[in-house]
Amino acid sequence: MSSEPTGLIASSGIELLTMGTPNGVKASVLLEELKAAYGTEYTFQAINIMKNTQKEPWYTALCPNGRIPTIVDHNRGGFAVFEGIAILLYLARHYDPQHKFGFPVDSDEYSEVEQWIGWQHGGLGPMQGQANHFVRFAKTKPPYAVQRYVGETERLYGILDARLSSRKYVVGDRYSIADMSLVGWVNMSTLAGIDLAAQFPNVQAWLDRLLERPAVRKGLAVPNESTMSNAAIAKKIAEGDEDTIKADQAARKLIADAKAEFGYKYASP
Repeated sequence: MSSEPTGLIASSGIELLTMGTPNGVKASVLLEELKAAYGTEYTFQAINIMKNTQKEPWYTALCPNGRIPTIVDHNRGGFAVFEGIAILLYLARHYDPQHKFGFPVDSDEYSEVEQWIGWQHGGLGPMQGQANHFVRFAKTKPPYAVQRYVGETERLYGILDARLSSRKYVVGDRYSIADMSLVGWVNMSTLAGIDLAAQFPNVQAWLDRLLERPAVRKGLAVPNESTMSNAAIAKKIAEGDEDTIKADQAARKLIADAKAEFGYKYASP
């Protein structure tokens, strides 16, 4: 792979343009599952969003929004699909004929999948993304924004925790693209100040089940293993990494102080 992509490199199969963000891994997890289940081959290129590669004209010709991920289906004339949930639905429709990771389009479960991936796309992803930004990355960290977005993220996790209280997976009785749409976000929930084991044990148990799947682990490592996953942060803390410990403590204090200032009380839904 080129270190700095300048265009498409494949002529057959699926080509994935991505980065290892919670949105990016939606596509790579499903592609790894399809590879394991059907032998579906794919090629990927790492898109460095820190260098704005996704804003280059060759990329925006495929994804007008200038975001990752995008896939190009060379098997179908170079058809391009952008937006994570659209990619999940497209790949399930065209490459999962046995409905191993989805459901027949006329089933109630198909509608439930659409509802939950819509919930993720419009709720959990944006709210957790804003929480990550204000807690970890913003130069200024307004207390109101911190408690607003962390609080809404907690509310949404409460909904997911309740959903998983009597089932192993989000829809039906099996693992599906509804789970894949969420796993990247849940796998990085520590960044937003979420303590899954303490706050949302059903979600933690669900994440543990998904991480037992080889294709999930492989998909989460495309294009490379994240240093910001829950496990990676926990490992650094356990090893006594001072920078990680200080950042974690600062984040927890920031959140606690912001909640106290505005009288935040957890409630879900």
